[in-house]
Amino acid sequence: MNRAADSAQLPLARPLAASPQPARPVLALGAWLKNTACLLEANGWQSSALHGDLRDADACRALEASARALAARASQPPAAIAHDLHPDFFSTRLALALADEWQIPAIAVQHHHAHIAAVMAEHGLREPVIGLALDGVGLGSDGTAWGGELLRVAPGDWKRLGHLWPLALPGGDAAARQPWRMLASALHAMGRGAEIEPRLAPAVGTGPARMMARMLAAKLNCPSGTSAGRWFDAAAAALGLHLHEQTEAEAAIALEQQAARWLSANPPAPAPGPNAPGQHPPAVAISTDTSALDIRPLMATLLAWPQTADSVGAAAAWFHLTLAHALADWAAHAARRAGCGIVCLGGGCFMNAILTGEVTHRLNGHGLRVLRPENNSCGDAGLALGQAWVVGQ
Repeated sequence: MNRAADSAQLPLARPLAASPQPARPVLALGAWLKNTACLLEANGWQSSALHGDLRDADACRALEASARALAARASQPPAAIAHDLHPDFFSTRLALALADEWQIPAIAVQHHHAHIAAVMAEHGLREPVIGLALDGVGLGSDGTAWGGELLRVAPGDWKRLGHLWPLALPGGDAAARQPWRMLASALHAMGRGAEIEPRLAPAVGTGPARMMARMLAAKLNCPSGTSAGRWFDAAAAALGLHLHEQTEAEAAIALEQQAARWLSANPPAPAPGPNAPGQHPPAVAISTDTSALDIRPLMATLLAWPQTADSVGAAAAWFHLTLAHALADWAAHAARRAGCGIVCLGGGCFMNAILTGEVTHRLNGHGLRVLRPENNSCGDAGLALGQAWVVGQ
């Protein structure tokens, strides 16, 4: 192994809560988006600077420099290199190359498992937990796109207990940049594909709307995914917010901002539905085995909500609170069945303060302890710590 120190700037090591850490260092190479690398040792962890997204060549070069610099700083040579499950990521290819160069194992870690593991690592947990991992996308162990996951995680073991109702991702990655596609997908998932063209043609054009309806009907270039982020995109598009995105998560942020403004002016909760004041919102179906959380009824309500300047904020707030309560009840049900007293929250969707606050409050009401990152990002920038912790067990 090349032990020469690299010129990359690295922060000082940060201690972890008391719990057994790996006897030898573990290096982790992080996520595809918002990439950072991490070195986990017995006395704590240190991460690299934020490299950015690995679609950029400069970010890839920076990751390699940081990986070598972290290894050079380690108290002894790393025992293994952790990386994402996706075989085509630059971080995976780099992990395999460095592992071959240094003659150590390279070990893949599933994306959402790593999100929950990062919380466990930071808080020094050794007992099993229930994890809610909500984000845009990560490759699942079954080869499909995950992003709304209910997990049981323990040192050396994990299991997927459930997921959000899947949506088709028309056009693959393009669906993440064009929320109107996710509204079309939600309509299709609700059995309302005939509404795609009349609802969306005025905003995106008859041709694109008709093409999207045909793609979804034929399942053409429409991989399935369980992403929480894409449900937020669909909800934002249903309320006429950002049918096209210029920046990442623009639609979801706009939805949160609308909800925050409404809640600030109208505490403590929005009207229960778009019609009669006493009408209760539709229940979110939770299967008895916790395997799927069907949030299509939320979309049905949003699509029926009058889209006036005053009502969009109320609808956005209602969506946030109803979804948060459903997620918390879903996780609490799983915790009771698994005998777990802790729920860990991970993934970029928990940058949403309304969602995080409501899920936490509701889970506390179920008598559960709720933990989330405090000195690390809940999003992909904090993923490498979880990868390293998983491999170090």
